Amino acid sequence: MSVLVRIPTPLQSVTKGEKEVDTNSGLLKDIINSLEDKYPGLKERLIDESGELRRFVNIYINEEDVRFLNGLETNVAEGAEVSIIPAVAGG
Repeated sequence: MSVLVRIPTPLQSVTKGEKEVDTNSGLLKDIINSLEDKYPGLKERLIDESGELRRFVNIYINEEDVRFLNGLETNVAEGAEVSIIPAVAGG
């Protein structure tokens, strides 16, 4: 079993149109690094220069916000679903 990562429309240009991708379980930061190997440019859209999750990006593991878990150090178990959700701003 693997981990399903849901890719939002704005990032699908990086994933060659893929809406969902499979990857191995592990720490969230390792999953992001693994996705970066397969889809160069994805990591810089999620992680800032200081190595933290960008303010306008929300990542959920099984519908739980990683900011309320262990952030990028959150362990993602096999069979989990990771959703990348860009923040929406308006005015």
